[in-house]
Amino acid sequence: MAGLSRAGSTSSLVILFLCFFSFSEAKDYLVGGKPDAWTVPSSQADSLNQWAQSSRFLVGDSLVWKFDGEKDSVLQVTKKDYVNCNTSSPIEEYKDGNTKVKLEQSGPYYFISGAEGHCAKGQKLIVVVISNKHRGIHSISPAPSPAEVEGPAVAPSSGATSFNGGFMVAVGALVGFVLV
Repeated sequence: MAGLSRAGSTSSLVILFLCFFSFSEAKDYLVGGKPDAWTVPSSQADSLNQWAQSSRFLVGDSLVWKFDGEKDSVLQVTKKDYVNCNTSSPIEEYKDGNTKVKLEQSGPYYFISGAEGHCAKGQKLIVVVISNKHRGIHSISPAPSPAEVEGPAVAPSSGATSFNGGFMVAVGALVGFVLV
């Protein structure tokens, strides 16, 4: 009987370890959640900032863009250049159509389209990256709305808190450990 309890304890600890290990795993995010998302949005609801608000970006994650490199580009810019849609002095320019940008530090990242007139029509993105040490069990989406840069903030329309799936697995493992 003691052997059965020890086996249950060991398996629970392994599951718990795997759950915590998954918390630090870097992820690749396809910008907009689909390959053709780097375009002028048809409405504010289609804005890439709406997508970014529903995602949580951590240091070490990467953003991936898929676009026609002959017609467009992705420019990483300062906040001022983001607001003014200034394409003349980007921090970085990506033109290959299959771009991957690693988010190496916490804070906001600003991206605009390099195609003439596209930024002014809304083809731009703000991503706020948080450090792994600030990742909580209950989390509020850190990405600012476009209005935060250009005007007053708007309350989110969906629930502001959520449980991490890995956390729920860890709780289940702990419950299983206690029951054994």
